[in-house]
Amino acid sequence: MIFTRWSAKLPGTQRRAAARSDRAAPRPASGTPAVPPTAAPAPSDVPAVADGVPSAPTAATTGSVPAARAEHTDPAPAQDRTPATLPPTVDALSVHDILGTIPALVAVVYGPEHRLAYVNGAYASVFGPRPAGHTAREALPELDALGLLPLMDQVLRSGKPRTVKSRKVPGGAGDRTRDGYYTFTCTPIEVAASGPAPDPEVACVAPHKGVLVFGAEVTDQIESAERLRASEARQREAAVTLQRSLLPQELEQPDDLCVAATYQPGGTDAAVGGDWYDVITLGAGRTALVIGDVMGRGVRAAAVMGQLRTAVRAYARLDLPPHEVLQLLDGLAAEIDASQIATCVYAVHDPNEGRLVYASAGHLPILVRDPDGTVHRAAEPTGPPLGTGGWLHTSGSVPLGPGSSAVLYTDGLVERRDKDIDHGVEALERAFAGAAGAPDIVCDRLLRSLGITATHDDDVAILVLQHPARTGHDAELFHNAALELHGGTEAAPRARAFASGVLASWRFSPELHDLGVLAASELVANSLQHGTPPMRLRLRRTDRRLIVEVTDGDDHLPRRRRAEPADEAGRGISIVATIASSWGSRRTPGGGKAVWCEFALPRG
Repeated sequence: MIFTRWSAKLPGTQRRAAARSDRAAPRPASGTPAVPPTAAPAPSDVPAVADGVPSAPTAATTGSVPAARAEHTDPAPAQDRTPATLPPTVDALSVHDILGTIPALVAVVYGPEHRLAYVNGAYASVFGPRPAGHTAREALPELDALGLLPLMDQVLRSGKPRTVKSRKVPGGAGDRTRDGYYTFTCTPIEVAASGPAPDPEVACVAPHKGVLVFGAEVTDQIESAERLRASEARQREAAVTLQRSLLPQELEQPDDLCVAATYQPGGTDAAVGGDWYDVITLGAGRTALVIGDVMGRGVRAAAVMGQLRTAVRAYARLDLPPHEVLQLLDGLAAEIDASQIATCVYAVHDPNEGRLVYASAGHLPILVRDPDGTVHRAAEPTGPPLGTGGWLHTSGSVPLGPGSSAVLYTDGLVERRDKDIDHGVEALERAFAGAAGAPDIVCDRLLRSLGITATHDDDVAILVLQHPARTGHDAELFHNAALELHGGTEAAPRARAFASGVLASWRFSPELHDLGVLAASELVANSLQHGTPPMRLRLRRTDRRLIVEVTDGDDHLPRRRRAEPADEAGRGISIVATIASSWGSRRTPGGGKAVWCEFALPRG
């Protein structure tokens, strides 16, 4: 809306009356001068305000109506120009008609001090009536409280409109009892003010620069947005709670590894993803480590993650090679939700071999730091993500001896929208090379080095494992002894004698000594009867347990069964299962099997 020549357009009734009287009066004959009407007393230089609206002088007194409009003659006959045939025009409406009926807040100010010229009824209903002619700081304190006065100064200087969004207006003023939100737009205008005319027969109009303040209520939109944000926050909190409840509440701590993990959900504007990790002790000193990421967000991704993690733990109990575990997970992922794809790394550490054997389903590479500080990637080939099907996964291996460390992680740690993911992995390599300390300290340092904060836009999961190089007293708690079994029936007494001597040298109690010798004898006898060469007996002691393991070249796994009273055999595995804390068997990578049992050592 253009407010130029403000005084000429405000009181439309006066202007229309003057125009009608001009058209109805007989025009003087040619050469006869027109008689000017009597001029009304000129008001002051402040725009006149009638009922809160700046009133303008009439065309007859000020001459502010253009001559072209005053002298315009309608080509239609005078008798045809009736109100019924005239088309409606905006000029036929007063400012009261236009601004007074709209529900938005409207205020008009003029001059460098922003003196009030007009407020409409909607403005008065919210903030109460306002006196005209006073400065905005006095008459419109609410605009000062909302921080609009500096904006109005800027609009007045630049001549360009400015908008501020969603300003809160406290309740209690005017007719409003609750808080509201308004978007205010300040638009530069010109307010024409009448003043003393230098020529009594010619009226003048002195323009004032002003600002039109227009406030549109957006309370419903703001409240809807707040309800939506609250709903999203509740859903996110539910997803985070579900996510954390499905993750390990406390990591298993293997005998030969130091392990720590951390999970950080995305920021408040990001939905929770499906990152997970786990540490599973497999027995005989072996440990499975797994990390994965479900490609999705929200509760559904967390639920799929929980199912996959549960399945991993179940498959891990079968003590299968890593690639076979991923093969089973691949089929299960497609059955859980064909639309959800997940990446995963499953690795197994065997302290006897000093290697980390792993398989990857579309996941980022494992980083390994050698004792000399060199960091390198596990570069074995990886298969596609879980749930894609039609792929045979393979296992790779990387050395992880005493003094080495490794880190498994999800893409939220290294992926950035403006950089290639390889740059993120390289940055992680540099950070891992200099991240010394315990595994939990390494996790924190990696988060800080990669710039992961509470507002990060993606989930992050990190799993750090260290194979410490033990010396001194700690080294005395870890021992290994092995015997190659050759020959026939003489192998059993040799194995018993070997086990007895080794356990005696490790200073076990007589009871534990006898149980260890009995277990070694039964496992060797079972291997001699059902297995094939080569055979080996291995005894291993850690700070927490005694492990007895026998390997042979046959890949048929033993199973525990009930022996009948008349049977002379079939009780060996049952005896071992009864006297040991746990037992199990697995197939070895080169063919054959390993049968083991464990005895928990007394603490202290």
